Amino acid sequence: MHLTLKYSLLIFLYLINLKVVAQNPQSNENGIRLMFYNVENLFHPDDDTLKRDDQFTAEGTKHWTYGRYRKKLNNIAQNIIAVGEWEPPAIVGLCEIENLQCLKDLLNLTPLKSFGYEIIHQESKDQRGIDVAIIYRPEFFRLHYQESIELIFPENHHPTRDILYIKGTVDSDTLHCFVNHWTSRYGGQSETAPKRNYSAQVLKSKFDSIQTLDHNANIIALGDFNDYPTDHSILNVLGAKKDTSNLKETDLINLTSQFENGIGTNKYQHQWHVLDQCIINQNLLNNQYGLYTGFSFTKIFSPEWLLTDESDGFGRKPFRTYNGFKYIGGYSDHLPIYVDVYKTKKE
Repeated sequence: MHLTLKYSLLIFLYLINLKVVAQNPQSNENGIRLMFYNVENLFHPDDDTLKRDDQFTAEGTKHWTYGRYRKKLNNIAQNIIAVGEWEPPAIVGLCEIENLQCLKDLLNLTPLKSFGYEIIHQESKDQRGIDVAIIYRPEFFRLHYQESIELIFPENHHPTRDILYIKGTVDSDTLHCFVNHWTSRYGGQSETAPKRNYSAQVLKSKFDSIQTLDHNANIIALGDFNDYPTDHSILNVLGAKKDTSNLKETDLINLTSQFENGIGTNKYQHQWHVLDQCIINQNLLNNQYGLYTGFSFTKIFSPEWLLTDESDGFGRKPFRTYNGFKYIGGYSDHLPIYVDVYKTKKE
């Protein structure tokens, strides 16, 4: 089946199943949709001698061919289009992207080429060679500034992915956005926690600096934080809360802290967890005269095609690209999240 027809059919069936009609605020110019997606190892098949990417080549242990690469590109594009409900999100944060060529191929070799996305990417010092990136649509978001924030850990820890920051306008309203991919738990949760705590300190300092200069700033952070909403780095260091009734002035709000009891973006040892999160400052939640969002506008994207049955009967799990070294041709080991940011009428 032709890819465009395949996407259209899948999206149509998904929307009919959910009885969704024009929820995306971009469809009536009433705001924008933002998406974040950990795409699980989007490597270009060519070998880069400066990176640890040998597994993801045709001769490597994962036999990463151009055919498999092209299929993964189309899988990612399918989900971006589907999240937008025919109108792909204005801003898409991505992580586990090897390089700029992967992003160019995503936008030029798939149906995303029709939507005018532009790329924001900076090569990081991550030893695996995976970066964060942003693609955005200038017709909805006008970019004014971008910065790649390097995380330099104390005590000479290995370098990791940068935090990517952009500032731009939605019509006349300014929006600040951070995209994150914090250090994984590989090697032990407690052993690696100091790195995530440090990343949280850096991100919090950026929130505070922006709000010191502009008390009415609108700030949003998306990413795979590799910690849960109740972990120390998120709840205490970053100060991102679920309960909005007793917030301190500098506290943030974690819009994805609402997801619990079998709902999440990643499944580990039969348990769903929320690693991929959306965090905002208080102004973006309470704003009466500018951009605003909230808990009800934040979703985990989980259509049937992104899930598969667990082999031992423990329900469903993300349909990933590889299971160990075995290629199974799925999408990612994470589910995407998205959030709608609305405009209000000025008085």
